[in-house]
Amino acid sequence: MAEAHGTETPLFDSQFLRQLERLAILSRQMVAGQMQGERRSPKRGQSVEFTDFRPYSLGDDFRRIDWNAYARLEKFFIKLFVEEEDITVHLLLDTSQSMNWGSPNKLGYSIQAAAALGYIALVGLDRTTATALGQQNPGLKHFSPHRGKNQAHKFFSFLQSIHPASTFSLKNEMLAYRASSKQPGPLLLFTDLFDPNWKEALTILAGNTYDITLMHILSLDEVDPDFNGDLKLLDSETNNEIEITADYDLIQKYKATFAEWQAEIDLYCSKRGIHYIPLVTALPLQELLFSLLRRHSVLK
Repeated sequence: MAEAHGTETPLFDSQFLRQLERLAILSRQMVAGQMQGERRSPKRGQSVEFTDFRPYSLGDDFRRIDWNAYARLEKFFIKLFVEEEDITVHLLLDTSQSMNWGSPNKLGYSIQAAAALGYIALVGLDRTTATALGQQNPGLKHFSPHRGKNQAHKFFSFLQSIHPASTFSLKNEMLAYRASSKQPGPLLLFTDLFDPNWKEALTILAGNTYDITLMHILSLDEVDPDFNGDLKLLDSETNNEIEITADYDLIQKYKATFAEWQAEIDLYCSKRGIHYIPLVTALPLQELLFSLLRRHSVLK
């Protein structure tokens, strides 16, 4: 597998792509698509797979009458079929300055994860769209809905063009996305939530017809810092500085506060139907895709 962030080399090798092709995006909501896709819908339509029949009612399409049933029963019955449906998979990446941090880099990790998930969706013939939240250039901000494996190169190229944004407001980005993208379907948001208005942002997103999974991207040194001594910390978003003395008591207090924050996020998400997945970039991508996301029913 190749490195993702800041390079034009292939994101993945062919062997890894073949492994991804065995996976599929799951949606916890069954939504009506605009085209005939690969998914089974609970509503009855006009695809080729017969599922049931019902008595004829005035106004029904005569072409759907089961004439064999009429010959046997001398009553009109309408054939019902399973309608195939497709979905739109939405991939949203926070490109704020705080995401350009850590080893592995949080933004680079998000790009690789989004690339893999988008490839799975494209191969599954789902409409797939990606948005680099915070990018000012419209051409670098949004990958319009595409479908099919042959769109993968264009999709990967878009992701590889992403760079950290100079200014960022998660709330404003969610307002803009909700206004511009109406298609229901699975939405995966990659963000560290280091934004003072994260609650308002999630509420805005949850007020739509998306099936939302929040991928809370964090570096290991944010979750379990290994610092000591006198330090000067710089806020990458505001450039504000703070001087601290990192000792055992301070680190323990930090960890407790951090755990409380994640518990607050989890509760806030659960009340709004958002699937919350805390994720540390130290987790290998293979384990994320073939284990963690399958356990969380994001992939199958």
